Parts: sequence; structure tokens; C-alpha cells
Amino acid sequence: MKKDKAQGISLFQQYLTLWVAICMAAGVLIGRFLPAIPAFLDQFEYANVSIPVAVLIWLMIYPMMMKVDFQSIKNVGKNPKGLYVTWITNWLIKPFTMYGIAVLFFFGIFKDLISPDLAREYLAGAVLLGAAPCTAMVFVWSHLTKGDPAYTVVQVATNDLIILIGFVPIVKFLLGVSNVSVPWDTLILSVVLFVVVPLTGGVLTRILITRRRGLNYFANQFLPRFDNITAIGLLLTLIFLFSFQGDIIVNNPLHIILIAVPLILQTLLVFFIAYFASKWLRLPHNVAAPAGMIGASNFFELAVAVAIALFGTTSPAALATVVGVLVEVPVMLMLVRIANRTPHWFPAPRKDYA
Repeated sequence: MKKDKAQGISLFQQYLTLWVAICMAAGVLIGRFLPAIPAFLDQFEYANVSIPVAVLIWLMIYPMMMKVDFQSIKNVGKNPKGLYVTWITNWLIKPFTMYGIAVLFFFGIFKDLISPDLAREYLAGAVLLGAAPCTAMVFVWSHLTKGDPAYTVVQVATNDLIILIGFVPIVKFLLGVSNVSVPWDTLILSVVLFVVVPLTGGVLTRILITRRRGLNYFANQFLPRFDNITAIGLLLTLIFLFSFQGDIIVNNPLHIILIAVPLILQTLLVFFIAYFASKWLRLPHNVAAPAGMIGASNFFELAVAVAIALFGTTSPAALATVVGVLVEVPVMLMLVRIANRTPHWFPAPRKDYA
């Protein structure tokens, strides 16, 4: 297991929670003692979208999209039960359980600790996380659980396409139910900027480089060049965001934990829904494990970007999405351990599974 972890997850990914905490501290200090820096950067925006954040988000998402082989979609018809599990979990269950759990905690259990206005914004951030499933980190989780690579690629590719049509109406509906007003144009623009543009760029880059230099060069030499760029993009985004969040964090430090509680419970719930559904359908473990991981994982880069576009860099909604980044890795590594201890629950793997 330790050897697999070393091969499957980078030092940066393994200690992502620590990096987020460091960025939180650095951002808060910049916001408190060097406020001219975030004030200057905040001037650059178009249609409520922060240009610096947009650039940094592209640095994160573009390399992710290059990793996805959309030609794998032709295999979608091969043994599709595993795909059905994660499609249903991601799009018909996950956004709504996130909404329900967030309402329960922010407006119920924690109502004496969180004001109604803050609760509403934290709920909006949670909804954005719940409606944005599946990142390139899923490839890491699948590898660590010895998941079927072909199934994982097909699932990630189809989810990225479903986001194009599913994300906007789900977010609009759930935020509307929460009495949170969001403009259609900004929501659609966010999806275009943070999904369509990097997705198109990633697909075209993959096709061009593969045709000219071959798949082996693309996978083993070209893609690794972007690993550090992705990490830098995420860290700078977090520092930038936390430089605006200093007052909220300093005045409400307990709220980081209060936000984390429902997000962690949601992650566990969705994993077990997909995992036990796979067990009920008698899917092999190398499909069931990544199915659970794909359901549990959030596309937090998209959630952060949309939260900033809709509510601003200083918003509690943006803070809630960043807490999602904070808890993602330790919770997912715990789920990896659970999956790796329970392969005996499932039938033997099938070589033809897509």
C-alpha cells in the first residue's frame, strides 16, 4: 500500500491539507498587513469574473482536461452498470444530499453559532461543491484502490461532458430553493470560462501532441511538465482568496470547523451510497472502488471559481468551497483505506470491464 501510494500520489497531493493551511495563513497575513496587494488585484475583473482568478483556475483545470481521453467515450456501452452507478450518484443524488445535509447543519444544528445570512452563503458554497463532481484527482484515488483505468477514464470523460449541461440548472434550482439569487448569465459564463474553454484547449492539445509525437511522449513527458504548474495555480488561488477572507476567518475561526463537518459527512455518505450500490449490483472491486471515489470527490476547482464569480472573493460562499479543498485529501485517503480493506465483498474482476 505504501509503495502504491508513493507511485500514485505526489508529495503535494498527499499533503494538500497542509498546503491549504499554509496558504490560509499566508493569505490572511497579506490581507491584514499588505491590503494594497489584494485591493490592486481586485480591480481586474470582467462581468463579475476576477481576471487573476480566471487565469489561475485555467492553470489548474487545463492540465486536468488534457489527462482525459474523450475518445474513450466510444467504450461507454461496454458493461455500463458501473457508469450508471456514478452517473446516478453524481447527478441525481449527490447535489441534493449535499443541500439537505448543509441545511440540516447550517440552519438547524449550528443555528445558534451561525447567523442566517452567513448560513445562507455557506449553503451556497456547499451546493456548488455538491453540483461539481469528479476531478482529475480521481485518477489518483482509482490508482490507489487498484481501480480499472479504462472504467475510470470513461467515467471522468462522461462526467466532464454532463457538467456542461447539468451543472447550471442544478445550481440554479438549489440556490433558488435557498432564496439565493444568482444571475443566469454569470452562471453560464462561469461554466464557459472554467469548463468549456479549458476542456476545449485540453482536448485540442491532447490530439495535436499525440498525433505529432505519439501517446507515450504525451503521457510520460509532456503531461508531467504541467504538474508543478497545476500545484502553483492552486496555491496562488488559495493565497489570493484568503487575502480577502481575513476578517471572516479572524472573526469566526470556529466556522472553518462548522463548515467542514457537513462536507465531510456528505463525502462519506456519497461514497457508501455508490460503494454499496456497486456491491448490490455485484460489480467487481476494481469498478466499485473508483465508483465510490468518483462519487465522493468534488471538482473543487470549479466550485471555487464559480463561487468567486457569483458571490465575490470576500464572500462566505467562496470560503465554504475552499474548506472543501481543505478536507478533500484526508477524507479521500481514509476512503481509500476502507476500499482496500474490503475487496472480499465483491466478485472477482472482469478483464473486459470498460
